[in-house]
Amino acid sequence: MSTTAVQAAEELATALEAGEGRLPADVVADARGVLDRGRERLGLAAGTTVVALAGATGSGKSSLFNAVAGAELATPGTLRPTTAHALAAVWPGPDEDVDPLLDWLGVDVRHTPPAPPARAVPTGLVLLDLPDHDSVVAEHRAVAERLYERVDLLVWVLDPQKYADGVLHERYLRPLAPLAGVMVLALNHADRVPAQDRAAWLDDARRLAADDGLGRVPVLAVSARTGEGVDELRDRLVDAARRREAAVARVHGDVRSAAERVLAACGGPGPKRAAGPPPEGSLVSALEAAAGVPVVVDAVRRSAVRQAGSVTGWPPVRWLARWRPDPLRRLHLRVGLPDATATGRTSLPAAAPVVRAAASTAVRTWSDEATAGLPDSWVLSTRSALATTAGPDRLADALDSAVADTPLLPERPAPWWRAVGVLQWLLLAAAVAGLVWLGALAVMAYLQLPAPETPRWGPLPVPTALAVGGVLAGLLLALLAGVLARLGARRRAARARRRLREAVAGVARTLVVEPVRADLERLAACRAAAQRAASTR
Repeated sequence: MSTTAVQAAEELATALEAGEGRLPADVVADARGVLDRGRERLGLAAGTTVVALAGATGSGKSSLFNAVAGAELATPGTLRPTTAHALAAVWPGPDEDVDPLLDWLGVDVRHTPPAPPARAVPTGLVLLDLPDHDSVVAEHRAVAERLYERVDLLVWVLDPQKYADGVLHERYLRPLAPLAGVMVLALNHADRVPAQDRAAWLDDARRLAADDGLGRVPVLAVSARTGEGVDELRDRLVDAARRREAAVARVHGDVRSAAERVLAACGGPGPKRAAGPPPEGSLVSALEAAAGVPVVVDAVRRSAVRQAGSVTGWPPVRWLARWRPDPLRRLHLRVGLPDATATGRTSLPAAAPVVRAAASTAVRTWSDEATAGLPDSWVLSTRSALATTAGPDRLADALDSAVADTPLLPERPAPWWRAVGVLQWLLLAAAVAGLVWLGALAVMAYLQLPAPETPRWGPLPVPTALAVGGVLAGLLLALLAGVLARLGARRRAARARRRLREAVAGVARTLVVEPVRADLERLAACRAAAQRAASTR
């Protein structure tokens, strides 16, 4: 196989691998069949050129077959259908065994005729007379169509009445347009066309061939009865056999044709949309709601206030705060880093059906936007993959685990909490000292003992100033610390929200974005490889 043909086959195989599970099954089956047939054909007498005469009933294939072969090998019939089985005229090469090739072709009737008297046919040529493609017997048509896929060079034998037949052009010539390089149109029964109409007949046949995409395929006027054009046709076959390129050219043409079908299934050549998936913002926001992030953020805020109050509150009533349950622990979420031994599950309430539906809709909407303009088969395959990777249950479990594994609050209290806490204890100690002092003075007065002189701070005695000042200062400090704690709790809740959003975004990327991006990359790889295979020459 030529370098370009090998390259085209490798690119087609690459495209099929990239499109596995995404390309339509019939396109993949056809392309794999082309690669398999190409390997099989070039492994069987690759130096032999197989030429087939194809055509409709009454086109004169058998007569032309005999004329080219220079011997009466086929028996033209008067009844229809005429040719029932493929017939081979074989001029084998000296070093090649063509029997395995003919077995692969399924041709059992074989002849080795002598070289024709006028022009010598070179070795390495097999000439086939095929059944009619319009035979009333389905088995005959099946034989002909199977060999159309396997022979190296096709000579379409057309007669003046059927050369413009719509079935011939729509079903055979047009689909085989990529193989124009290994095709010849032989307009048989030329002797029946008046001389003044001959040029118009040939021009019309060339026009129809061009409309079918065959380009400048050779169009010859021949007559098996008079011998007109037979030598020219034989010369073309002789040249093809001597160059020994028809087999490779046919395989290359088949590969290019299959690559074009793969390319069409990928949406055609060139990018169909901007590279990369769309922004993830709306998707992440919907998944945040489904994950209960607003509930967790509120719990973080209230838990931070509770923690601050337990350290900075007025000591005599501080213990009351500890009796209130921690909002995070009620959700099975903990302060500090995630516990490696924990179950990874939370006690967040299940999202309401409307929220779960909104999350599923967001996934579907984002996926549809990411795959907009792509072939239907790829869009449907992407949706099917997302139904597995991002189904409602799996998505809910992944979001719950992401929330459970996200650090929400630091374990250590803020430094100012400790400072305020120490100050609260000092104020309380001052208040207690003042109360004890006042109590001692009251006892001494009750016992009518001489009371020592009590020092004063301004208008107030020191014990009174200590008792009243300590209590009032502690309460004011607790009030101020509570305001600061709420402000700090909001900041901590905002940081927790950012971390939770990052965790939810990670779930979105893992379960939704990356699978879709992988599909888009596979499509791009499939399209690029198919385009390279289709464009090789």
